Amino acid sequence: MTPAPGPGLFRRVAGALIRRDPVKYGTIRQDLISARMGITVRAYVQRALLISLCAGLFCGIVAFILSGMAVLPVGEGIVNLLSIPLPDVGSGTPLWYLLRVLAFFAGALIGGLLAYALLLRYPAVEKSNRATKINLSLHNAVSYIYAMRRGGAEVMEIFRSLSENAGIYGESALEFRQVVRDTDYFGSDVFTAIRHLARTTPSVKMKDFLENLLSVVESGGNLSAYLETQVRIFQDEARFEQKQFIATLEFVGEAYVTVFVAGPLFLVIVMVVMGLVGGSAVTQLSLITYVLIPIGSLIMLLFVDLISVREDVPERYTRVKVLDHFKDIRVVGEEDEEPLFAQLAQYDRVRGVRAFLRNPFRAFVLDPGLTFFVSLPAALVYLGAVLLSLPAGLSAETAIALVDDHVVIAFLVILVPYAVFYGLWNRKVRGIEAGVPEFLSRMAGMNQVGLTLAQALVILVRTNLGVLSYEIGRINRDVAWGASVSDALVRFERRVRTPAVSRSVTLITTATRMSGNISEILTIAAKDAWMSAVLREERSSAMLLYLAVIYLAFFVFIFVVVVIASQFLPVLGDVAASAGEMEGVLPGFGTAALLPFKRLLYHVCLVQAVFSGLVAGKMGEGSVRAGVKHAAVMLVVALVAFNLLV
Repeated sequence: MTPAPGPGLFRRVAGALIRRDPVKYGTIRQDLISARMGITVRAYVQRALLISLCAGLFCGIVAFILSGMAVLPVGEGIVNLLSIPLPDVGSGTPLWYLLRVLAFFAGALIGGLLAYALLLRYPAVEKSNRATKINLSLHNAVSYIYAMRRGGAEVMEIFRSLSENAGIYGESALEFRQVVRDTDYFGSDVFTAIRHLARTTPSVKMKDFLENLLSVVESGGNLSAYLETQVRIFQDEARFEQKQFIATLEFVGEAYVTVFVAGPLFLVIVMVVMGLVGGSAVTQLSLITYVLIPIGSLIMLLFVDLISVREDVPERYTRVKVLDHFKDIRVVGEEDEEPLFAQLAQYDRVRGVRAFLRNPFRAFVLDPGLTFFVSLPAALVYLGAVLLSLPAGLSAETAIALVDDHVVIAFLVILVPYAVFYGLWNRKVRGIEAGVPEFLSRMAGMNQVGLTLAQALVILVRTNLGVLSYEIGRINRDVAWGASVSDALVRFERRVRTPAVSRSVTLITTATRMSGNISEILTIAAKDAWMSAVLREERSSAMLLYLAVIYLAFFVFIFVVVVIASQFLPVLGDVAASAGEMEGVLPGFGTAALLPFKRLLYHVCLVQAVFSGLVAGKMGEGSVRAGVKHAAVMLVVALVAFNLLV
């Protein structure tokens, strides 16, 4: 448990608050346990009081400073109709200081109470987040449990194996780790541990699964049949949740196009009209370009990320066993071995560099982020050369107009290589995942007729499974060179590092340690991989239409803005110039105001291109990284359109 921070005063206040309302703080205690936050309710309340005190002091200081800047607008904006005598609250008067002190205490009280209320609510929010993560990964965990049970493993052995693979099976495997902890360290039997987990888990779906599991085990029922039924039920629920998620994404796509594409376009037109009547159109358009669109798009990205059914990158943990059985034996060193060890260490240091220099293209495909080490310096050098070539004495407005095109080109130098190599890597991974279900099904059939996995790999090398065929050849080569099938599959998983492949490899490698006949387990793994592929394809197909809608909306946005900048604004400038000194005629559109207005229209298209591309990638493929290519394409369209047509 985390020790309680702070002095004894906070500890006593926390204890008094808990005793005064045991129901409320009892609920917080249950939320802390379900969220697995590892802290007692007294320690958490004590910490919340300390943080709330700091937040209150901060808000009070802010209120004190702002109250000194405030001016009572009587006589300017508010008219004293009743002629009520008002006290003098001018700067430096006693009443002015009194009001500032009151503002400090009011801000501190409101800020402290609000912070305390939010902190008390946080465990429930964390509990809800964990429940969502458990529900999303539970059908994969139950498939693993079912496969292990069909392989002959006992319940406790299954839970222990699943908890060891928490980096692959996610939050549900971490939840099953509580059963292992209670049995191994707290002395509970497996039934008591499962009941305790059912009481404390934040997921209602897992609670129902555990309670039904206990009923089957205690009554001596067929556990394998129950698990098989649960796998089908959870897979059907996963498809239903996927449909609900797609419906939500469709609503989000329509809302984004309406609010953040059509909305700014409407506001741009309004800004032009306001310029006709003398409004501060440039300032307001600047707020739309540099504040409204970026913040609104970021909020949309965060919202889509919050509701997305996403899978984390798998992590495989390995144990390192130190052989110290003969540590008391004296070791005699050979002097002639030291140069050999030095050569080996030197080879290990330069091996990665040599592999990169031998085939840098492959290194960029495996890790697209490496492109930034090349593209970012190149973009900075390009921008530096452009800035040095500018003549001296230019105004800020002219310098920005000359440089902004080059900034876009430098941005494309950074984005395009990453988008290309990420697209190549993503296409390779999707091709591998598409062939995994058929690969597992064929291995299951061969294992069922008596072939070992190594013999099945020899046969599968000659089959055509698309992109996966190359990886099967590498797996078979590893086995031929002396590696076990399990080690070869683990190396394959590390090369690909996708959730579907990691789950399949984990299931196979665990099952091979129990039995040589794992055809049923391979069939289960194939069905699980097929289910993941189906869910991914359904999302891609459903989002393809909205990806096209985002592109069409952006093209319409570009078309309208280009027409305004190339056709409408020059006419307004000519009319304003011909009006001369006539008072009240187009006061907002002098010839000096046209250039910043055109520049803002150009920038709003660039900002719209970047964020529309990122949102398109997040909605269509579930990743902002996938949106880099869309952002690059839209930036090119905006750059070409304004340089050729305006």
